Amino acid sequence: MAAYLVIKSLVLGLIHLVSVQGIKGCFEEERKALLEFKAFVQSDGQDADHLLPSWVNEPEDDCCQWKRVECDSTTGHVIKLSLSNTRQFDVFSSSLYDPQNSWHLNISLFQPLRELRSLNLSFNVIAGWIQNKELSVLENLEELDLGSNMLNGSSAEQDFTIFSKLSKLKYLYLKENNFSNDIMRILGTFPSLKLLDISRNSLKGPLSNKEWGNLSNVEVLILSQNSLSGNLPIQGFTRLKILDLSWNQFSGGIPASVATLYSLKALSLSSNYQLNGSLPDPGLCGLKRLQELDLSQNSFEGTLPPCLNNLTSLKLLDISDNLFTGNLSSYLLQRFPSSLEFIDVRHNNFQGLFSFSYIGNYSKLEVFMLTGYKDRLQIDAQSLGWFNPLFQLKALVLSDLSLSSIPEFLFHQRWLRVIDLSHTKLKGEFPVWLLQNNSDLRFMNLRNNSFAGQLIYLPSYQMHMVWLDLSDNHFIGKLPKDIGDKLPNLQYLNLSWNQLEGALPSSLGNMQDLSGLDLAFNNFLGEVPKELLTSCTNLQQLLLSHNRLGGKIFSSEFNLSNLMRLELNDNEFTGNLSNVKIETLAMLDVSNNNMTGLIPTWINTVSWAISMRNNSFEGQFPCQQLMFPLFFLDLSHNFLSGPLPSCIDFSTIVEIHLEGNKFTGLLQDFLPNSSSSLSVLNLKDNSLSGFIPNLIGTFLNLKILLLGSNHLKGLIPETLCLLENISIMDLSSNSFSGTIPSCFQNLSFGVTENYGETLAQHLISYDIMFTDQNRMYGDLLKKNLNFFIDVEAIGVSEIYLVNQNMGSSYKGKILNFMSALDISCNDLTGEIPQELGTLTHIHALNLSHNQLMGPIPITLSKLANIESLDLCCNNLIGKIPPELANLSFLAVFNVSYNNLSGEIPLPMMKPQFTMFDKSSYAGNQFLCGPPLEKRCINDIETPSLKSSPSDATKGKWYEIDLIAFLACFWLAYLVFFLLTVSLLCVNPHWLRSLYFIDHYHSKLVTAFRVWNYLRYRVVEAL
Repeated sequence: MAAYLVIKSLVLGLIHLVSVQGIKGCFEEERKALLEFKAFVQSDGQDADHLLPSWVNEPEDDCCQWKRVECDSTTGHVIKLSLSNTRQFDVFSSSLYDPQNSWHLNISLFQPLRELRSLNLSFNVIAGWIQNKELSVLENLEELDLGSNMLNGSSAEQDFTIFSKLSKLKYLYLKENNFSNDIMRILGTFPSLKLLDISRNSLKGPLSNKEWGNLSNVEVLILSQNSLSGNLPIQGFTRLKILDLSWNQFSGGIPASVATLYSLKALSLSSNYQLNGSLPDPGLCGLKRLQELDLSQNSFEGTLPPCLNNLTSLKLLDISDNLFTGNLSSYLLQRFPSSLEFIDVRHNNFQGLFSFSYIGNYSKLEVFMLTGYKDRLQIDAQSLGWFNPLFQLKALVLSDLSLSSIPEFLFHQRWLRVIDLSHTKLKGEFPVWLLQNNSDLRFMNLRNNSFAGQLIYLPSYQMHMVWLDLSDNHFIGKLPKDIGDKLPNLQYLNLSWNQLEGALPSSLGNMQDLSGLDLAFNNFLGEVPKELLTSCTNLQQLLLSHNRLGGKIFSSEFNLSNLMRLELNDNEFTGNLSNVKIETLAMLDVSNNNMTGLIPTWINTVSWAISMRNNSFEGQFPCQQLMFPLFFLDLSHNFLSGPLPSCIDFSTIVEIHLEGNKFTGLLQDFLPNSSSSLSVLNLKDNSLSGFIPNLIGTFLNLKILLLGSNHLKGLIPETLCLLENISIMDLSSNSFSGTIPSCFQNLSFGVTENYGETLAQHLISYDIMFTDQNRMYGDLLKKNLNFFIDVEAIGVSEIYLVNQNMGSSYKGKILNFMSALDISCNDLTGEIPQELGTLTHIHALNLSHNQLMGPIPITLSKLANIESLDLCCNNLIGKIPPELANLSFLAVFNVSYNNLSGEIPLPMMKPQFTMFDKSSYAGNQFLCGPPLEKRCINDIETPSLKSSPSDATKGKWYEIDLIAFLACFWLAYLVFFLLTVSLLCVNPHWLRSLYFIDHYHSKLVTAFRVWNYLRYRVVEAL
């Protein structure tokens, strides 16, 4: 017994000694290993003393006290290293994963840390792969975070078995890397793995059962944001508690075998889009432990199975953005478990009557989101007065519904963070009480309603409000002078499309967190406050268009260097762009102002859209460097000169508008060999010369081609007929010669695959997003509330078309329904091709002011959609085809100043011809009939009408007796012939002159034919 006590005392003393050693400090070899890691960071060119300031090389220094290091309190060994973002990158920056930031980590530096249990190396931009042998030394590792790097898993297959030495690894985070499907063979070698997050990688295609089978013991599996496809792989995971397959490309329906996942607590299939069919009954309903279900952004359809009410543990239900139908009646919503905290049923096809009393018993409800669809879902008006809720909401979305008033239960809410009542036809004054009652309110959206009155009664101070959208209402008056003091933390403010007026308050400059400001389409006047332009340096979007603002906004004090979108169009701004340099811009619109000066070189850094039309900019466009890949460029109606911009990137540009300047040079020198993106090319009203190059036929997506009012010449190339998507073509007011190509019949002029789609807006539109990052919903899936507001793009196409000397501007979506061909004011000859009659979808055809001859083709009567037809000022002959009267939509018709003859088609055949006055037919001497004053022969009184004696005596100079006229003519001709023969026989000298007569016989015959033709015309007129 004594020996036992001695041994026990020695063991306890040894343990105490080790414990004391651990308390005094970490082991020397582990301290050296950490310092070697710091030196490794230093060798990569980083300031390691700044990044790891507490890691100092002092012998007495305890590394267990260093930041990012945790030691075992008993043994003193390092057990946890938190080395995330050791180089302190901006993790939200788009340049984080720039290859220049990448580095290859020497994992052998951590080999002395054999007791290490948790290692976090995320957000370090580590590239390549960590060597297997080095990593396998850390046998006690339980948690490994390699997320948000640039790892790709390129390793030999024979080395995979080494990972089996990490037998204690339970939690593995590999998200946001470049791993491919090969990584799945490694993951099956971790026998204790419980959690695997491999989201945002390069996994794609369907995975085999063998690859899935390796993960049968996993409890948490996150494979979101990859490119996995095929049917849902949800068999054999009996231990699975959380399954996230969102943001992939899975297709088909949810199999009934989902019921075998009986341990499942959270399931997310969100944003696969191709998942469809109805929900399996009883498949999903068999998941008795399910707490969170996210099926949003798919194509599921049908009605919701009533058995969902059996999911008594359900807390989160998100079925938004699907095709579900049916009635959101009481049997469905009222019978859901009272444990529900989150309900999102937006953007479906529900119909019928909805009452807020259906959700009245959900005492734990925090989020409720509902939207209507084409007025099929009606709100019970009586339930709007229901005011006894058991819940306190944090987020309420009621959008695209018809609400007669704000629901009264909102008067009793105190914890709201998000409120969206947009597009609900609400009226009245601004509900300031919502801000007063909910001091934590962060997001308020009341856009597109009928709220009115002034905005002068804002609460005294609203600390947390970051997003306020009151656009598209009827607010009037001036902005409160202290609006920036009351809402100092706003990040987004939208007051556009109201009737606000007056000067902008200088307190806007106190919103120093502001990233988006939209005050467009109001009546603000005066200059933009200096405080806004100097203090709001975080502004990324500034929209002040369609007001009456003026002054020199681009002064030397302009300090908005982070702007991405700047719209100042349709104001009265002056000055130039030379005093500023904004190299972050994606969209710039200063059109329709009074700006002058040269265009600065920094304009080439704008990366999305530029619109500077209708100003007084002058000089040459700066092309010292290649422009960023623009989508939209509009410099029209300025005083720019010199050659056309040679720095345009035709591989991305969609629309080019350079109309109304003084550009010179050859067209063939400006155009590239091809362009697959160009949709609009507007070079009208310049001084361009040369010819249209044949390579124009390679611009296969061209829809609008405007080359009018230049100095182009030559033939119209038949390669234009290769532009199958063309809808508007203007070659007018040039010097083109030759004939009209008959192959124009191959052109669509309105019939395109993208008919009805906007030309540029779909390319340069985007969303503004709000995310409540400080609040997660769902204990397992961790959902954020994200709200997107669609932003209309700048740079909407605007073109000017001329019909019968009258011009009109067309812009925006209407251009998708316009189709026209204008080749007027040239030197074209020949006849009008019969084939033009096949352009049945064209709306305007202008062939005027040329030298065309021949008759008007009857085939033009097949232009069923024609609205404007101008053939004036040519040499056309014959009659106007009466079939043209069948053109039902014809609103402009002009055949004046030709050589047409005959009767104008009777107006009573089609009423639209009564709109055309005599100016449409003027200059045709042999035309007759209304609306001309000249009557045709068959307009003289008919026999059924009784003539008065006085009428018979009222003759006119052209009313003659045709028989008497012909008899006198032939008698005179016979007398002249006989007299001539007699004289020749009497005088031989005259006989010899007969040779002279014979010599000019042919000319006499020709003269006779001309006289005969004129006689025929006189007879026809009579």
